[in-house]
Amino acid sequence: MSYSSVPSVVYAESETGEHGNFLPAAYKRILQQPAWKARLAKVYTGSRFLPRRADRTRGELECANSSDALLMNIFCYPGILRRQAVCSLLGIRPGIHPEFGVRPEIPLKNGAQDRSEMDLKLGDLFIEAKLTEGDFQTARCDLVHRYRDLDSVFEVDRLPLRKEKYRSCQLIRGALAAHAWRASFAVVCDQRRQDMVDACFEVMSAVASTELRCRMSVVTWQELSETLPSKVQAFLAEKYGIG
Repeated sequence: MSYSSVPSVVYAESETGEHGNFLPAAYKRILQQPAWKARLAKVYTGSRFLPRRADRTRGELECANSSDALLMNIFCYPGILRRQAVCSLLGIRPGIHPEFGVRPEIPLKNGAQDRSEMDLKLGDLFIEAKLTEGDFQTARCDLVHRYRDLDSVFEVDRLPLRKEKYRSCQLIRGALAAHAWRASFAVVCDQRRQDMVDACFEVMSAVASTELRCRMSVVTWQELSETLPSKVQAFLAEKYGIG
């Protein structure tokens, strides 16, 4: 457990090859997929607040508060993306292979692309997931106005702005990615975080195109939990209070 102002629990792999932060069946599949396994090497940024930090390198996905780990516990679990209830909720076809940490390369006005990551891609659906994070990040106006399609996607004067910075810039990027790739965009968050749900609809209401707004959605962990196997539901309820 960290000794920061908001303590976090950081797990490790056991001697038997299981991991305290993952469902055994999901963790086994993660280790079998090179792209998924590579996500485990992402270094935990709060390591300086951990005792005995020189003992080993801690991973970001080893933290109990990691929304990436929660995503992988669900979508790496065997058979999840063949469940009709899951696919119907997310609006995807069955059998899709999940891609984690995707860079949608959103076009900029200078011809380059934004290299920011999005948490998950399921076919034509981009997903941004939140668990204990405080917000959807902020960005300076000049950084947001670099995007090539900003003015055509949004009624810009309706985007949330505070102290010369745009709020919820991850949501702005999500809408721009969905526009650029003719894809959909969903946010997965806790239904107990009404502030995050409100932030989503604030940005979505600024999208100029009705057709694009229809490709954007908010899904709660609780809604998602209801579509999952009982073993996964029990894990989410015990570990995260999601149920």
